[in-house]
Amino acid sequence: MKIVFMGTPDFAVPSLEALLEAGHEVAGVFTQPDRPKNRGMKLQPPPVKVCAQSHDLPVFQPTKLRDGSALETIQALAPELIVVAAYGRILPQEILDAPALGCINVHSSLLPKYRGAAPINWAILNGERETGVTIMHMALALDAGDIIAQRSTPIDPDETVETLHDRLAEIGAALLAETVEDMAAGRAQRIPQEESQVSLAPMLSRDLSPLDWTRPARALHDQVRGLIPWPAAVTELDGTRCKVLATTVVQETTDKAPGTVLAADKHGLKLACGEGTVLSIDELQPDGKKRMKSADFLRGHPIPVG
Repeated sequence: MKIVFMGTPDFAVPSLEALLEAGHEVAGVFTQPDRPKNRGMKLQPPPVKVCAQSHDLPVFQPTKLRDGSALETIQALAPELIVVAAYGRILPQEILDAPALGCINVHSSLLPKYRGAAPINWAILNGERETGVTIMHMALALDAGDIIAQRSTPIDPDETVETLHDRLAEIGAALLAETVEDMAAGRAQRIPQEESQVSLAPMLSRDLSPLDWTRPARALHDQVRGLIPWPAAVTELDGTRCKVLATTVVQETTDKAPGTVLAADKHGLKLACGEGTVLSIDELQPDGKKRMKSADFLRGHPIPVG
């Protein structure tokens, strides 16, 4: 099948590679413009561009999609199908309507749950035990198109966004290859989403970062693993602001007030949480410092128990 692919970050790379491995003709790749990064602020190409260039595919990086130029390019490429995976842009109706088979999207949740920009993060933040990938027909409304295929996967209680992201990218790529094959054979289904089951996964912000020690340890643990690598959970330890990057829910109870330091030694930090639960801070990053074990932090910042 002749396809135009649209994607930008690492999540989209396995999907592009899966289409190529399946033998489809990728006529062009749309991705977001290069962005300045790191201290030198040098322009860096997005991962999908790097992948596309390694396969000698034409790359297009329009700054606008509504001025007609992107549509002209797509019409010239004449794809049968447009495949989108984490492109980061809203497609206007004229682009959605351009290919004969329309546009499909690889979305990292089990729709209609977690429509929006950060479905992987919110699944972990909310303590979900399961998530997955949905391949859907695209519509103007946010992630509201008909479902073609879904595949679920359990979420480990200690899994972070980073590891789940990589697993879902691979699951999505495999499911995409199967879905495109079904579409080419005319056997792909279309299932309208159940609007009563919709939940949203909005963009993350630093407002989500502060740890509230009156919450149970499991909720705080989910917050930590759901906000990695950005914006990260934060707390203040004896006057030092720290990102909290790894935690463990301790299987013990306490009658101490939430936020009380229960242990601060070579084994790390334990703090009292809501409902009598206990959380261990295993790794953290003080402002202006590198990531470290909490035991290493305590060597330079001893914190009294209690």
